[in-house]
Amino acid sequence: MHLLRAVTVEFSLRQADFAARNGMHPTDVRALICLLDAARADEPATAGLLGARLGLNSAGTTAVIDRLERLGHVARVRDDHDRRRILLHVEPGAIRLGREFFGPLIDGVLQVLDSFDPAERETVRRFLTAAHTVFTAERP
Repeated sequence: MHLLRAVTVEFSLRQADFAARNGMHPTDVRALICLLDAARADEPATAGLLGARLGLNSAGTTAVIDRLERLGHVARVRDDHDRRRILLHVEPGAIRLGREFFGPLIDGVLQVLDSFDPAERETVRRFLTAAHTVFTAERP
């Protein structure tokens, strides 16, 4: 547990550094991660989804989206299937910025994983999935 906490603290510090270097609030970085995760899962990224995942009210969610849009990191786009709905898309420049900063860290972790055999990787995946389930189940 102490090692998991140490990793999450260090990752949070890196996120805060990324935010500071790029004129963002740490919540903005978490919002970008949520939007990228939604895109990867092929989920429609709406303000409601973002607010729920970040634990923000409507006003707070709008403030985050407005900041990210002003910085050119997010675009509001009408849903092709439901023109009443607005979807949030992470702009390519924001993805590039994140890769430049976090890419070496991700590459380092992937190198570590490459040294594990498939059974070890599956054990790590099961542990992290279970830990995530515990943390999300306890969310107020």
